[in-house]
Amino acid sequence: MERDPLRARTVVVTGAARGVGAALARELSSRGARLALLGHEKAALEALAAELPTRAAAWEVDVTDDAGMADVAREVRATLGAPSVVIANAGIAEGGPFAETDAASWRRVIDVNLTGSAITARTFLPDMVDTAGYYLQIASLASIGAAPMMSAYCASKSGVEAFAHSFRAEVAHQRIAVGVAYLNWVDTDMIRDADEHAVLRELRGHMPLPARRVHPVGKVASRLVRAVERRRTSVYVPGWLLAAQLGRATLPPVVMRLSRLTLPRLAAREPFRPTGLLGAGGRADPAPVGVPRTPDERV
Repeated sequence: MERDPLRARTVVVTGAARGVGAALARELSSRGARLALLGHEKAALEALAAELPTRAAAWEVDVTDDAGMADVAREVRATLGAPSVVIANAGIAEGGPFAETDAASWRRVIDVNLTGSAITARTFLPDMVDTAGYYLQIASLASIGAAPMMSAYCASKSGVEAFAHSFRAEVAHQRIAVGVAYLNWVDTDMIRDADEHAVLRELRGHMPLPARRVHPVGKVASRLVRAVERRRTSVYVPGWLLAAQLGRATLPPVVMRLSRLTLPRLAAREPFRPTGLLGAGGRADPAPVGVPRTPDERV
């Protein structure tokens, strides 16, 4: 393996304006990579690009926009060169009872997290073919064990896991490696916002102690970049998520039994309400008309 496998290579990071995406950009740049930063918040993306020690450029784009992503890909090639690594990190979340969640908001989570990841892979696939590149899909504990009150997020993250496995099998003969990153709670504004809502605060609070811990975003990014350097098929942060993966068949009945016992009691104490799209990233999402970003915007 090269001593500095990322040096002078172009890396695309979606959802790079904040959170895990911004932390990844900083860590990748420290390893010598050139960064193509994609997301919605143009000012934040440009500020991040300006602070990085290696060459970086920012593009404001919606990952669900095929034409917009194609335009950005052409500009990335012209500006930074063909990408060797593509990290599909862009994602949004909401919480709340499925029956009360706005239908358009539910669809938007699926569209950004799942369809947006597929569009990202399709857009940069020619570059990864040319460079024998690496695609990293950011997934979640929600890919392994679905939780109540997060149906859209869990469905989308299970979907991206399945997509990555299928994509890996299709492109292996082209020397493209595909990895899946399984993350638990990470200290980002989305998670901090989640804790402001009873429905998600109670969800995390009633998880087993290791599962409820929030992990520093910088340490998570460092682990992910090491996985990129080694072209890993999977990476688990924290490492105990591998045990959850191995025992995933046991999780649905356990979650159902616990939910049956605890949800009525918790809802009686403080009724669960839909959260709308979470965090500053959720509020910045240019969702179609009718998609609420907060509970007060429900239509």
